[in-house]
Amino acid sequence: MKIGIIVYSQSGNTLSVAEKLRDKLATAGHSPEIEQVTVIGGRKSGDRTFQLETRPDVAQYDALVFGSAVEAFSLSPVLATYLRGIGSLDGKSVACLVTQLFPYPWMGGNRAIRQMRRLCESKGATVRGSGIVNRSKFRCANTTEQAIKRVTQALM
Repeated sequence: MKIGIIVYSQSGNTLSVAEKLRDKLATAGHSPEIEQVTVIGGRKSGDRTFQLETRPDVAQYDALVFGSAVEAFSLSPVLATYLRGIGSLDGKSVACLVTQLFPYPWMGGNRAIRQMRRLCESKGATVRGSGIVNRSKFRCANTTEQAIKRVTQALM
């Protein structure tokens, strides 16, 4: 299965999780590809004014994973803007992935996943699962492993 992993990663943390997910999906026999949503001129956290530079085309993929960091207890406005602007996701299986600094999913991760799920479903996608990675020093390895496992299982 050709799987697109579409991420917005301002600091590189979400991208590093996406790379581990790509490797896991490839090992499972899929053809995963990472594409990044980027902003013209970069962006500081909290900025609400930006223009998207890259808008990955999702039509070529059988399934998709959308990933972003949690920002202000919500989905990053960059990925939200991207998702609002893409075309139909009819017939696509989707999984959602977020990274967050705070130690518990209820501290923004759950809300960001709900927001991402609603945006994807509004485009006709079937959201099959999600994962939340906590970037804190003591939880990062375990939550990364668990999120990758959940997302991989959701797409099988």
